[in-house]
Amino acid sequence: MNVFTTDKIRNVVLLGHGGSGKTSLAEAIMFLAGMTKRMGSTDSGNTVSDYDKEEIKRKISIKTSVLPVVWDDHKVNILDTPGFSDFVGEAEEAVAVADAAVIVISGKSGIETGTKRAWDFCEKKKLPRMFFVTDMDDDKASFKKVVLELQEMYGKKIAPFHLPIRENEKFVGYVNVIQQKAKRWNTHGTVDKFDVPDYSLDNLNICREVLLETVAETSDEFLERYFGGDEFSEDEIRQALRVGVSDCSVVPVLMGSNTEAKGMYTLMADIVKYFPSPDKCKCAGINTVNNEVFEADHDFSKAKSAYIFKTIADPYIGKYSLIKVTSGVIKPDDVLFNYHRDADEKLGKIYTICGNKVEEVKELHAGDIGALAKLTVSQTTDTLSTRKMPVTFIRTPISKPYVYRRYKALKKGDEDKISQALSKLMMEDMTLKAVNDSENSQTLLYGISGQHLEVVQSILAEKYKVDIELMKPKIAFKETVTKKADTEYKYKKQSGGHGQYGHVKITVEPSGDTETPYVFEQTVVGGAVPKNFFPAVEKGVAEAVTKGPLAGYPVMGVKVVLYDGSYHTVDSSELAFKVATEQAFKQGFMDAGPILLEPIANLKVVAPDEYTGDIMGDFNKRRARVMGMNPVGDGITEIVADIPYLELYEYDTRLHSMTRGSATFSYEFARYERAPEDVAEKEIANKE
Repeated sequence: MNVFTTDKIRNVVLLGHGGSGKTSLAEAIMFLAGMTKRMGSTDSGNTVSDYDKEEIKRKISIKTSVLPVVWDDHKVNILDTPGFSDFVGEAEEAVAVADAAVIVISGKSGIETGTKRAWDFCEKKKLPRMFFVTDMDDDKASFKKVVLELQEMYGKKIAPFHLPIRENEKFVGYVNVIQQKAKRWNTHGTVDKFDVPDYSLDNLNICREVLLETVAETSDEFLERYFGGDEFSEDEIRQALRVGVSDCSVVPVLMGSNTEAKGMYTLMADIVKYFPSPDKCKCAGINTVNNEVFEADHDFSKAKSAYIFKTIADPYIGKYSLIKVTSGVIKPDDVLFNYHRDADEKLGKIYTICGNKVEEVKELHAGDIGALAKLTVSQTTDTLSTRKMPVTFIRTPISKPYVYRRYKALKKGDEDKISQALSKLMMEDMTLKAVNDSENSQTLLYGISGQHLEVVQSILAEKYKVDIELMKPKIAFKETVTKKADTEYKYKKQSGGHGQYGHVKITVEPSGDTETPYVFEQTVVGGAVPKNFFPAVEKGVAEAVTKGPLAGYPVMGVKVVLYDGSYHTVDSSELAFKVATEQAFKQGFMDAGPILLEPIANLKVVAPDEYTGDIMGDFNKRRARVMGMNPVGDGITEIVADIPYLELYEYDTRLHSMTRGSATFSYEFARYERAPEDVAEKEIANKE
């Protein structure tokens, strides 16, 4: 691929609800750009961006794909993202390096949860954006309905640039609102101009008026002319719209048919025309030498710097670090410094990446997106720069995973392979986390949702040839006591030669300190137990509290006092006193009113007001206590509740179902509370 200068580059992320047509839109664009000989489809499993076997099998996007498209001597880096919230980390990584967004909406399905999520992404980063309404070849598609809903939600900034024209129930052309001209697609792939149909005139006048109002508000001079009844020229309108789109005060709405490859020419023309090149976009980091702001601003003349926004660690195509050049010009064999790892990286060759295919390039200018192979230590969200000007950019905030399952290898001996495979997957997917919960003898896999974890399970089997079983996790219950008990245990063993003898008398009672497993004290007088055996006694307590006598869970908040015992001058040993203490502890614990404690989480659910009733009703079934409700604006409420961890299992699925995917949740550990009798009885009965 040729080298493109910063002013000729556009970085555009495709966002929208799952199934709205992002991948098929990208496929149509690549076909019209001459990059493919025929259009693939998700149903056929032959698209450029959904190349992964898991994506082909499920017919959905799971990973973000980078698709550099050469269009009208410009390079448009299209970032095709998954629409389902299960893979939200992929979208977050892509939005971080995009300079503008196209939010895709199905004309049949209309505005969905993913549409609103896409808008919120753009709002947070102040990304210029436009909507593209797909499926316009379908009779059930309603462009007008989509536009009206968008205007109702987001106001006058929503500006339809085109109106569809249908003849004999077929999508044949469009009205250009700016030019006030109708155009019909012909068999050559171009358009023929004709008079605007009478039935489109009313809608054209309405859309035109909204557009002119928006243009008028871009300057005092235009506002005065507008109220004076002056007409704006096409060039004046386009120039005002260019400013409006860049500062997010204008959001164009375009439309087309992906399957018929209609509407892509106008979309790409408007991307080049209205979206800013990287040099028009601010980009600042920190000079780590003097802690001053480094205004990178995608300026090719400044010191080299690049941000790693994504990693591909595929067993088939290898490891690639996807970068956006934030300043300077990156060339092969450059040596760049990673401040985060305090290490140099020798770059080798530089590539552009299109789906799963890489192509070598001579250099990458500021603002461009490319790939580096086999970096030694660098990871996603790291910054590369020069040692003379060591820079770091703010790391992209990635959604934290809250859904987890217990997992284990289906085949003995696969544990190491699974661990290595998961480390590669976590390198690619920052919303995936593997945790060794040694306290409860389980390994845990955290993700965004149950479906996310099932996809990971499938990838492990398909790509890495290792099988895991996903199970309901063991909840981290604890055991403690409610009263004081006095007990003793004498350990005697004789088997020829020296025997074993240890005798302890202890009390077991609540310590009042629920943060530590145990408190150990000794009040032995007269040398009944020699001082040199005190550490062995405490060691016995320390080992006994790791697995409580009640249900096998760790013990917390217990005080153990050694007050008496006896010893044998020949047979007593540290081992004997440790064993005696463990047995005495078990007896004393069970006599001291043992109870089970369950962990409680502080849960926050953010949802549209219309679903708060359903959420509260579900809380009642889950033993949750609502602590407060906080309006956060735009018809959204945050509900705060305390809920047992036991009740959080599969909560993501239930919440998604109740709110049609529009709610999010997060939680953190709050405290331990006494488990209800029925819960405790069940856990004790299931004691492993």
